[in-house]
Amino acid sequence: QVRLVESGGDSVETGGSLRLRCALHGYSFVRGIMAWFRQAPGKEREAIASVYSMDGSTNYADSVKGRFTISLDYPLNVYLDMNDLKPEDTAIYYCAARRTPYGGGWDAAGGYNYWGQGTQVTVSS
Repeated sequence: QVRLVESGGDSVETGGSLRLRCALHGYSFVRGIMAWFRQAPGKEREAIASVYSMDGSTNYADSVKGRFTISLDYPLNVYLDMNDLKPEDTAIYYCAARRTPYGGGWDAAGGYNYWGQGTQVTVSS
C-alpha cells in the first residue's frame, strides 16, 4: 500500500525559507512522477513542481521558478526547498505521486494516483 506523508510546514516571515519533506511508503515505480501541489483558501489546487524518477528531470510553475527546488531521494523521499517566501505562497502543500509519466501533463492533478494529507505553510508580511 502506497502512502505519502508530508512534513516541514511552518509559519515564516516574508523572505524566509522552508524545506518540505514527503516520505514515500510502499512506492517503487521507477518511471513515476512525484510532484508538489498547493491550495490556498478559496483557490484551486495548483501544481508547483514535479520530478521524474527515471532521470530526475523537473518542471516548475512560473510562480515559483527560481525560488523553489524539488529533489528526489528515490524511493524514500521527495523534498521541496522553498526560498524567498512571499505571503502569496501561503497554502496547504500536498505531495502527489503517479505510477507512470502518462495520463496528462505534469501539472494535471487528475493524473496522480496517490496524495498526502497536506502540510500548512504560512508566510507573514
